[in-house]
Amino acid sequence: MNINKATLICFSPTGTTKKILTGILEGFQVDTIRQIDLTLPAAKTGDFVIRQNDFAVIGAPVYAGRIPAVAAERLKQLQADKTPAVIVVLYGNRAFEDALLELSRLVKEAGFIPVAAAAFIGEHSYSTQVTPIAAGRPDARDLMQARDFGARVRKKLAEIPNLDTTGALPLPGNFPYKDYGAWPAMAPVILEDLCNLCGQCAAVCPTAAISVDTTVLTDKKQCILCCACVKSCPVEACVMEEPLIKQIAQWLSTTFQERKEPEIFL
Repeated sequence: MNINKATLICFSPTGTTKKILTGILEGFQVDTIRQIDLTLPAAKTGDFVIRQNDFAVIGAPVYAGRIPAVAAERLKQLQADKTPAVIVVLYGNRAFEDALLELSRLVKEAGFIPVAAAAFIGEHSYSTQVTPIAAGRPDARDLMQARDFGARVRKKLAEIPNLDTTGALPLPGNFPYKDYGAWPAMAPVILEDLCNLCGQCAAVCPTAAISVDTTVLTDKKQCILCCACVKSCPVEACVMEEPLIKQIAQWLSTTFQERKEPEIFL
């Protein structure tokens, strides 16, 4: 198969997933790249039709071993026609559990044919200077591996005469998937003495949980704890103070210090 254009499809609140997908496409080397970003609420009204002669790289982060529920719902809006795809999940150095299998099933239902898959590591949403969890990742080594993966995928597709002959990828994970579990409503808080009401937190929120007027209000029931608001606040006025999240962050930072490497499925 000779492919000269691709579609990058991502749900990437803090940008780490998108970095890896971009690296993969750099290694794959195509002339034209279209982007479909499913991160923000406006994505609900987008044009998500991917043609048969296209190629897609699709990625999402891992939340507690699964694809985030809001990402899964937006991925269901995609429409493809036997389009070859690479699927990628990004996790915070603990485990990706059922996420890659779940993403595979979601894209198959949308009409894609997964030809390769990978699990990369990105800085955890709960990572801070006090409790670093895969801090700074994806780093230069991760991006180099992403580009190498993209080149290997292109070589594989060049050797495939027909997608109908492509066998199913053996992916780790279990079905039924791991249960999301019942979490109390939680969200980052705003330090009003630092906040300048710039609106950046609201601009990056994937669920429109944040509103800004004379103060910043967050709907805890809508918050998915992605911490995009925390990571993007230019004055560090948005912080995570929930005791449960801080306890989890401490556990992750202490227990999962050893560097994990990407896992590739070709």
